[in-house]
Amino acid sequence: MSDSTPKHTNALIREKSPYLLQHAHNPVNWLPWGDEAIAKAKAEDKPIFLSSGYSTCHWCHVMERESFENEEVAAYINEHFVPVKVDREERPDVDLTYMTYVQAASGGGGWPMSVFLTPELKPFFGGTYYPPENTQGRIGFKNLLKELDKAWHEDREKILASSERSITKLQEYLDGENTGAEVKTDVIIQKAYDDLAGNFDYHEAGFSGAPKFPRSSSINLLLRIQQEWKKDEARKSESEWAAEMSVKTLRAMANGGIWDHVGGGMHRYSVDAYWHIPHYEKMLYDQGQLLWGYADGYLVTQSPFLADVAREIVTYVQRDLRHAQGGFFSAEDADSYAQEGDDHKKEGAFYVWKASEIDELLGKEDGSIFRYSYGARRDGNARPESDPHQELTGLNTLFRAYSVKKTAEFFKKTPEEIMAIQARGMKLLFEARAKRPRPHLDDKIITAWNGLMISGLARAGAALGEVNFLKLASEAAQFLHDELCAEPGKGLHRSWREGERGPKGFAADYASLIHGLLDLYQAGFDVKWLQWAAVLQAEMDTLFLDQEKGGYYSVHTDMAHSVLRIKEDYDGAEPSPNSLAALNLARLAAMLDKQSYAEQAEKIVSLFGNTLQNSPSAVPVLVMAADFLKRGKQQVVLAGDKATPEFQALAAVVHQRLLPNAVLLHADGAAAQAWLGSQNEALAAMNTVEGKPAAYVCQNYACQAPVTTVAALEKLLA
Repeated sequence: MSDSTPKHTNALIREKSPYLLQHAHNPVNWLPWGDEAIAKAKAEDKPIFLSSGYSTCHWCHVMERESFENEEVAAYINEHFVPVKVDREERPDVDLTYMTYVQAASGGGGWPMSVFLTPELKPFFGGTYYPPENTQGRIGFKNLLKELDKAWHEDREKILASSERSITKLQEYLDGENTGAEVKTDVIIQKAYDDLAGNFDYHEAGFSGAPKFPRSSSINLLLRIQQEWKKDEARKSESEWAAEMSVKTLRAMANGGIWDHVGGGMHRYSVDAYWHIPHYEKMLYDQGQLLWGYADGYLVTQSPFLADVAREIVTYVQRDLRHAQGGFFSAEDADSYAQEGDDHKKEGAFYVWKASEIDELLGKEDGSIFRYSYGARRDGNARPESDPHQELTGLNTLFRAYSVKKTAEFFKKTPEEIMAIQARGMKLLFEARAKRPRPHLDDKIITAWNGLMISGLARAGAALGEVNFLKLASEAAQFLHDELCAEPGKGLHRSWREGERGPKGFAADYASLIHGLLDLYQAGFDVKWLQWAAVLQAEMDTLFLDQEKGGYYSVHTDMAHSVLRIKEDYDGAEPSPNSLAALNLARLAAMLDKQSYAEQAEKIVSLFGNTLQNSPSAVPVLVMAADFLKRGKQQVVLAGDKATPEFQALAAVVHQRLLPNAVLLHADGAAAQAWLGSQNEALAAMNTVEGKPAAYVCQNYACQAPVTTVAALEKLLA
């Protein structure tokens, strides 16, 4: 047997998920979630040990090294439990169910998630990462396993009763949360603004202390509020502050170490309050949502800096996260080997620099200037509290410590000379970094995350006039259509990897993809994306909609092995399916003149009314949906051949304004208009004027006289 031959191989070797494959050679006899594992637990009368994580999860890697690769621990797990591994990104249904339990039982959550279940799948104990041995008052994983095995054999009735009671009480709580309440839109918008303003970090930007997350949905909501309130003289100062909080946060993130200055793209979050030291993984869903944020920020400010950040996000995603056929991969890991031959990976190893490395690449003088402007120090720039495991000692994460102007003044150079040194430095660092071992790439393609990326590309492409962004978005949408959709009406799939589809799609997949398709239609006017969005909305209603009370369950009704029925509302790292669905339905109602869509959206807003009233900043996308329902009956219809310069000029007028409560439609005088007219009679009669492309600006389809010039359209939209 060669040294490279794995000592152990378990059932995960048959899976496609990169995360499950990472554990395929653990001595733990992992099984994937499904019938085989459940049948084994019942037949052997053993509890299930469910471990959920994802392939770019730092603490998942740590627990694997410490416990799951340990022969003694693995032998104990194999003898006393049925071990099951879940990729939370591939099976968000399983993860959501048991994370809801963990959060209710312990008050916190995270990954890796460690939950112990009866063979009937009811949880009786759960937590997150456990160290291998008892430490600082926290039980070690080895002792936890022994205690739970003892309890299973000696206190079985107590465990079964407790697990049954936990699920019953949790379902009652979830149902009670969604009892509905009347929503006064102006009141919830004011409270959302007040809450965000109250939590805003005046010095460093962002809406919390450490850790700080790039929560684009809050930024988008504030920019939407700014657009509404700027019309009211009495609210001028609040309007300006809404924009200031948003733009300052966008700039702070792009200047901070959370932004990859060498290769582009945003890291997952900042571990400190200054945006300096990040958790280094990069997620597709962050890049897509931030494109929306930077595009809206650009529309409000016309800032070239914000536009450039958006372009660099796309450069990164296209270069490092794109499948050759058009779909986008999920993530890049935080951890990697510092150099070939290392025995274990370190967080951030691919991204950090010694001061001596920078000086060697640029020369001593230019290196000194570069390091000054990007905060790189001889002794490293990570504060102790940002580096508890001392993996970053003597190393630097680049961030804009000083502006070009201040750097030029300090070194008695011209700004042009400083910018030339910075550009040369970034090129040399990029080339040097490319020779390092790369972080692991999670190359599965997730429908929901691709939907968010399509949305970001479409919005940024329209705002910046970048045709290539729309091409990338269209190719991604086509990939999803061809590879993740069995056929119209037969269901969407959650994921795809190496030619194979993963499980059936969840509510988040439908909502996010519909969201992206609506944005893509409005950016490029290809009606097939709007048509597909309408088909997917019908499928989503069939699979997930609570016809009686409203709102969408996260998992479809025939999903096996589901012990909880959950309707998500929190807009966290990703928008919740209910928030996005409400916004999608409101937009579809305005596009297709379908009142039932608006009523469905209003039912969602009412269902989560208590959350909207008490914590609107927790559901910013749902607040946007409520606002759209109240104000969003404006339609802008462009008639004519979209390929002509005259049409493109009119489209640019609309695309280059932030119009959060409007929908944009195209009357092409041909098949697309015929289909739209069959959905919405008002569109059937909208035509060019004397052969020229024309714009119709309407409120509830009561339209002003069509205009054919840029100046006239600008006046109407003003």
